[in-house]
Parts: sequence; C-alpha cells; structure tokens
Amino acid sequence: MTEEMPETFEALTAKLAGTPEETARLTRDLSAQAVTIKPSPEEFSVLESVCHLRDIEIEGYSMRIRRILTEEHPLLADIDGMRLAIEREYNQENLNGALQAFTNARQENVALLRSLNDEQLDRTGVLEGVGEVTLAKLILMMREHDEAHLDELLMISRVVRSSVDG
Repeated sequence: MTEEMPETFEALTAKLAGTPEETARLTRDLSAQAVTIKPSPEEFSVLESVCHLRDIEIEGYSMRIRRILTEEHPLLADIDGMRLAIEREYNQENLNGALQAFTNARQENVALLRSLNDEQLDRTGVLEGVGEVTLAKLILMMREHDEAHLDELLMISRVVRSSVDG
C-alpha cells in the first residue's frame, strides 16, 4: 500500500461506502421546506449539500479516478461547488433523487477502487489548485471532503430541526 494511506485501504473504502447512508440518516425526516433553509448566504442548505455531494462525486471524483487510471498524468479540473449550486438551482431539486444519484455514483466508485492494485493507486495526475496527486491521495481527499460535508450536514440539520421545533 502507498505511504499516503494512514489507515487500511479496506477501512478507507468502507468509510467512503458509508457516506451515502450517513447522509440519508442526517437528512431523514426533514420537511421539503426545511431542507432548503440556508444557515447563512455563504452556506449550503441540506438540499444544496446533498446535490453538491452528488455532482462532485459524478463530475469530480468519478472523472478524476477514471482519467488517472486511463491517461498518463492528466490535468484534472477543479470544480466550483458554490457556482454549481447557484447555476443549477440546487434548492429546486428533489432531495431523494439527489441522494439516490450520489449513492449510485459512490457505489460504482467504491467498487472500482476496491478492484485496484497498489501500482494503480500510485498513478498520478495534476489536480488544479492542488498540484500532483496520486490516486491514493485523491481517495484520501474524497474521505476528507465527505467528513467536512457530513459535519456540515449535522450542524445544518440541527439548526433546521431546532428552528422548526422551536
């Protein structure tokens, strides 16, 4: 295994595989109105956060993983999540549909990642704004991204629940 992995690859992919379920748990039982509440103009609503996870998974991580595996040292574009939220009007979307699309894309990515060998995990690309990354590093970045958004979802869902209950 590459030196970039601080935990076992199995534990890492298990965490990645569990993110959609944890996202569903955090958003369960919120009303259609509650999921569109933004704690502040600079923060995502619950719905925007789920749509962001979906689009970053599909247009970011899925594409980056496949390009690193099939191309020699590809240039990997950064994605402006806030811009996408505004342009695509995430708060007009369906939470369950966004969550299902995220779940499907994540399951495909985890299955692919679990099929890789150490040599493939050491393949590299250049991520815009970050620099050279191995596929192993990209997987760690996925986990960090997940953790940040799960923490955000926990906070937002608490705020939304207290404002609805209170």
